[in-house]
Amino acid sequence: MNQEVLVYHNPRCSKSRCALDFLSERKVNYTVVEYLKDLPSKAELEAIIDKLNIAPEALIRKGEEEYKLHFKGKTLSNDEWIAAMLQFPKLIERPIVVVGGKAVVARPTERILELLPTIDNTK
Repeated sequence: MNQEVLVYHNPRCSKSRCALDFLSERKVNYTVVEYLKDLPSKAELEAIIDKLNIAPEALIRKGEEEYKLHFKGKTLSNDEWIAAMLQFPKLIERPIVVVGGKAVVARPTERILELLPTIDNTK
């Protein structure tokens, strides 16, 4: 059975481009979601966080200007962090690779190997 491979991608991010190259080199079929253009819904973002098995705050890019301006030094609830990512999608760490019920933030790119045994690329 084939499982869809989704890559939440920002084309301006070198790590994100590396993840696509990594999958392409292994002839893995994948679907790109440019999350800055096609923002995930709250439910989709919650599902991604569940698949990553992390707290929402762990998905925050703390080097981003939006973080420094609006959130640095603040303690937010999980729902507030999710709302922050929906308001400022640049805060979402990237790239995120999702396969079935599992996901990884592909930093470093080799983290994708954690998902490869679940990928059937013989489409």
